[in-house]
Amino acid sequence: MHIEVSADNNIGGSEVLTNVIKSLVQQELAHLDEHITRIEVPLSDLNTGTTGCEENHCMLEARLKGHQPTVVKHAALTLEQATKGAASKMKSSLESTLAKLSDRH
Repeated sequence: MHIEVSADNNIGGSEVLTNVIKSLVQQELAHLDEHITRIEVPLSDLNTGTTGCEENHCMLEARLKGHQPTVVKHAALTLEQATKGAASKMKSSLESTLAKLSDRH
């Protein structure tokens, strides 16, 4: 599974951050590796310079072999929390999709 991380200008995409985000996604979705060809992980901070609620956003777009992409989003106080939340949502979504596909066969 290929994981591509990108960050908006408000975050900056350091190599350390990229590696942390890739690791979080890989850990959550490792058992689905054989079904996923690519995952795109755009990160954004919509409220730069402000404090408070969920301003860090993570979107995951996963491509299953032979199927349309699946997209989920999650917002949280930190990028790591946003990524974990999005990865958890993606795991549930892909497991559901794969279960439905196996029921058809």
